[in-house]
Parts: sequence; C-alpha cells; structure tokens
Amino acid sequence: MKIFFSLFILMLTSCSVSKNPLREEIKLLQSGVIKDDTSYVYALPYETGKAYWMVQGYFSHFSHKERVALDFKMKRGTKICAAREGVVVRVKEDGERGGLKKKYRADGNNIVIQHPDGSRAGYWHLQKDGALVNVGDTVQKGQVIGLSGKTGYAAFPHLHFLVWVYDKDGKWQQVPTRFQTSRGIRYLQSIKRYKNK
Repeated sequence: MKIFFSLFILMLTSCSVSKNPLREEIKLLQSGVIKDDTSYVYALPYETGKAYWMVQGYFSHFSHKERVALDFKMKRGTKICAAREGVVVRVKEDGERGGLKKKYRADGNNIVIQHPDGSRAGYWHLQKDGALVNVGDTVQKGQVIGLSGKTGYAAFPHLHFLVWVYDKDGKWQQVPTRFQTSRGIRYLQSIKRYKNK
C-alpha cells in the first residue's frame, strides 16, 4: 500500500507543461525571490495545532495542470476551518459519490466564502451533509465551517482549496495564496507537511 501511495504522490507532483504565466510568478514567490509581497496572509484551512500533507499544489500534473489550487490529504470527517473571514455565498452538501471519473465532478460538496476584498475561497470534496455553515453566514478566520470527505472528482479523502477573483470583465482569475504556518509565512509546496500555528 505504501508503494502505491508513493507512486501516486510522485505522479501528482510530476512537472506540468502548463504555459500559464502565473506558474513562473508562483515559483518565484515559493522560492522567496520576490520579497516585497503584500498579499493577504491566510490561515491554513484546518484546526490550530494540526498538521497535514499538501499532496498536490499549484499547476501539479495530475488534476491541477491549469489550477492555482492546493490539496491537503486528510481523513473523512476532519474539521475544515475558514482560511479568511467573509460571508458564505455557496453551500453544496448533498453529493454522495466520488472517484476518478469526470462524471463525479458535479457531486463535489463545497463551501464558497466571499472575503471583504471581493475575492472568494472554495473548499471542495466535503463529506455528505458536511457543511457546518449556511449561505449568508458571516464566518471568522479559523472558524470550523465543514468536514472533509471524498465527494466529486477525488482519488482519496482530501480538502481541495483555492482562491479566485472576478476581474472587471467578469472573468475568473486564480490567486496564489500564502499562509501562516508554524514555521512562518509561506507559499506552500507539494509533498510537504504544514502545521497550523
């Protein structure tokens, strides 16, 4: 089983052929080359004191080829916390199915929170009836909002997290995020374990 998991993780983190210009900027942010970063510092989307593996990161080969998204491996029922304060604008929690078939995408339970600056964060693959908030609720950074699962397009139980904004033309724009960790502020990298401070 460990060999299968190791091979699966290797496949997830293989180099991608994405030509998205944001890919190079993210590499510079992750390596610390860009020093004058004033972007918002998010909390890790799980409870204080807990640590989880980030198994798939920005532009990863498996399912994030064109995505600025993060996957945290966690057991079903793990408490998910708001990474930033805001208002809940979408909740889906009636999905029961999950797996590596595209037909399961619509079954992915999720919560979307709009932040004060207009950006939004999505928390995907929650378990059935796993939302602990409702549309219209105001949530605080670090507040428990849901329970992780494996609904939708998911190979294993995990939390899929991403942030985006809509530009002036209404087009969806992905946003790289940095987090407060037990070792300081970081842009997360695949196959690393991060502890929430």
